Amino acid sequence: MANAISANKAELLAIATSVANEKLIDKSIVIEAMEEAIQRAARARFGQENDIRAKLDPQTGDLRLWRVVEVVEEVEDYFKQVDLKAAQKLQDGAAVGDFIVDPLPAIDLGRIDAQSAKQVIFQKVRDAERERQYEEFKDRGGELITGVVKSVEFGHVVVNLGRAEGVIRRDQQIPREVARVGDRVRALILNVRRENRGPQIFLSRAHPDFMEKLFAQEVPEIYDGIIEIKAAARDPGSRAKIGVISHDSSIDPVGACVGMKGSRVQAVVQEMQGEKIDIIPWSEDTATFAVNALQPATVSRVVIDEEESRIEVVVPEDQLSLAIGRRGQNVRLASQLTGHAIDIMTEDDASEKRQREFLERTTMFQEELDVDETLSQLLVAEGFVELEEVAYVGANEIADIEGFDEELAEELQSRAREALDRREEASRVERRELGVDDALAEMPHLTEAMLVTLGKAGIKTLDDLADLATDELIQKKRAEPRRRNDTRSRPEDKGGVLGEYGLSEEQGNEIIMAARAHWFEDEDADADEADTAAAEAPAEAKPKAKAKAKAEPKGEDAVADEPQ
Repeated sequence: MANAISANKAELLAIATSVANEKLIDKSIVIEAMEEAIQRAARARFGQENDIRAKLDPQTGDLRLWRVVEVVEEVEDYFKQVDLKAAQKLQDGAAVGDFIVDPLPAIDLGRIDAQSAKQVIFQKVRDAERERQYEEFKDRGGELITGVVKSVEFGHVVVNLGRAEGVIRRDQQIPREVARVGDRVRALILNVRRENRGPQIFLSRAHPDFMEKLFAQEVPEIYDGIIEIKAAARDPGSRAKIGVISHDSSIDPVGACVGMKGSRVQAVVQEMQGEKIDIIPWSEDTATFAVNALQPATVSRVVIDEEESRIEVVVPEDQLSLAIGRRGQNVRLASQLTGHAIDIMTEDDASEKRQREFLERTTMFQEELDVDETLSQLLVAEGFVELEEVAYVGANEIADIEGFDEELAEELQSRAREALDRREEASRVERRELGVDDALAEMPHLTEAMLVTLGKAGIKTLDDLADLATDELIQKKRAEPRRRNDTRSRPEDKGGVLGEYGLSEEQGNEIIMAARAHWFEDEDADADEADTAAAEAPAEAKPKAKAKAKAEPKGEDAVADEPQ
């Protein structure tokens, strides 16, 4: 490249074309880099203070150099300005305020100048190449791509993708898979980021989408959209589950994915280093899909809690270990597939749980409603769980219980409301003892019990509440599936501060915005005070204030004009 700068014009164009073709960038970018390099070299020769321009004709290779100067009445910068008299000699009819061109002679670059120009051109070309790579890959996230392993650095695999390089980080590799330099490898484009060192293309072989893309390549029905993969879960290198559905009733989705004698699924399994794949028919019914997802275990009963996103699955005693799987793998993958936390229990466990809950609810109704055990048991048997249900359902729903009448129903509802009032008052007292401001009690949707929970979490003022994001306030607890008798604490069990109360996102937004309302009121009040003060200011002071404001420089000018 050192010879390129001092070469004749035909050679300059040939070099620009060659570099553009080699780096797959626009020739004009290389021409522009050459012009900048020559400009720098010319400034070094004629003076850095000069405004020197260079132009290389992309058709003929002709190179022109010139200095740009401004015509002024009184010269302050002799490098970039010229007076009217001198300007008339350079260009006829020059006037003050014009910018005129002062041609410069061609320069013969020395070794140091050529080396400096070479570095400028290389940097420009490198930047253009990185931008080209980013533009090429930025919208290809989620695609499968094939490359060649270039190197393995600190466990991360660098893959040559032809026009760029990608990296498979250690956590995105299939465990126990060995990558050797020169091996061909298929991976999913997970993410493309623009960074200072160039575009970073992150690849993955462990993501569930990688398995989905492999199936789309092996199963034409998936590629054509006849069969759809609705859900996928993986334990990379060990086992995976996918839920499939057919949009054509004549095609079996599971059979189509398995293929003749398992040919299709085996092709995917081999690419995933022997990872076992369970292909499951997807169902809109959560209970049916959960039963399918836990295959090969047999399920006796399923109870779904949509509010908590939990599924309680009851299995026979001899199916418990099969349903849970080795190290909890089967139930963990089923949980990821369904999007619900799954609790596995035997018939005995389920019976014991039902009895315990029945006893707890019966005792609660006895104490709160001041009724006997038989009447409480009847309420629980009819599906009443909370005092709110007894207090606010239609009276006829209680009166229709065998052995009840309207008078008893009204009495029970009256007692339930009194019990709720007692709870509310007790919570109010506790809330005040915790130091929670009364202003929080005026927020929509918040009960005294919720305020107590906020107080225990250290949220005691409107500002404390306003600082929270909606998710931090209402997000429900999301727990990993548990085995029975597993009492270990898990970080996933944490939710929002009020996650246990089942508030909707809309309600959470209303609470947060109501708490932040005083911020905007304070801003409006400050603005009103400023307007009032300006209106009450003496009339003679106003012009001075304006003049002073006009005279004082702002922003960068203010900094530049400060005395050093």
